[in-house]
Amino acid sequence: MSASSAGFSENVKRAKKGDADAFAKLYATVYKDLYRIALCNLRNEHDAADAVSEAVLDAFASIKKLKDEKAFKSWMIKILTAKIKIKQKGYYTDNSTVDISDVEQEITDNSFDGLEITEAFNRLDESERLVLSLSIVGGYSSDEIAKLCDTKAATVRSKLSRARLKLKDRLSSE
Repeated sequence: MSASSAGFSENVKRAKKGDADAFAKLYATVYKDLYRIALCNLRNEHDAADAVSEAVLDAFASIKKLKDEKAFKSWMIKILTAKIKIKQKGYYTDNSTVDISDVEQEITDNSFDGLEITEAFNRLDESERLVLSLSIVGGYSSDEIAKLCDTKAATVRSKLSRARLKLKDRLSSE
């Protein structure tokens, strides 16, 4: 076991005992990925930040339920995906118009190339955006995404394939 993984495991153990500083150290290892995934799937930076904040609060409150210390990141992302889905459901009841410029700017600022990609990505359906962002931003395999989203790996692979084809078609037609 390396010193960094030993430190990580120790932080998980301390966090499970209610140590907020240990939890903060764990959070520091995943916050960028959490925010990018939220931003890829929500309307703007404020909703993304809210979803991440809510996920972190829930995770801290329930860290004692984390069974596998090595699974902290995927456990956090699973909590985040639930928060993203709740926020997305709220969009359907919100009759206000979407100001997509905030999302486009944030995604562009976070190393996504060009407005065309951002627009094409935003036209994917929510489930396609989620699996694609988990794959690209989070670096998860289809099996891992399936566990995070409580679905079948074949379904994830199908959505990833469909999302990639849609992006390719939309980008080649623009």
